[in-house]
Amino acid sequence: MTAASAETQDLRGCLGRFATGVAVVTFDGFADGEVKRHGLTINSFTSVSLDPPLVLIAVQRTVRAHALLAGRPFAVNVLAAEQRDLAMHFAGRPNTEPTWIEGRHAPRLAETASWFECTPWTEHDGGDHTLFLGKVERFDLRPGPCLGFADGTFFTIPEPT
Repeated sequence: MTAASAETQDLRGCLGRFATGVAVVTFDGFADGEVKRHGLTINSFTSVSLDPPLVLIAVQRTVRAHALLAGRPFAVNVLAAEQRDLAMHFAGRPNTEPTWIEGRHAPRLAETASWFECTPWTEHDGGDHTLFLGKVERFDLRPGPCLGFADGTFFTIPEPT
């Protein structure tokens, strides 16, 4: 292992100490000559603005979905505590068949803790990631605990009482 890659791994470990929620970005994109449903698990998701309503997702440039997402409407699905299998499925370890909901702007996943349907706002270079900003067109939530992630482990974020 080189010093640079060891340092990168150390940095990744330090960043992994920051607990996040878990979300899946879903969208319809062109692949193999036809429109197909796509999704990818992310933990880089944040609100940016309330006026206009904007959210940001960071997508690694090397994942296949990256090129398919550019300029496309998308949904951010914040996963509920019981949706760990969906997180793994869209992280490249298929283990469940997702239940899709047709959104007005982008496809969504069923039974998530919350969701945001977005139209493209802008994209920015983020080093080995692209920062996609989306304008929130529709959103909703349901009560219950959420799925969290820190130190390479999933955990439950209880609903505040």
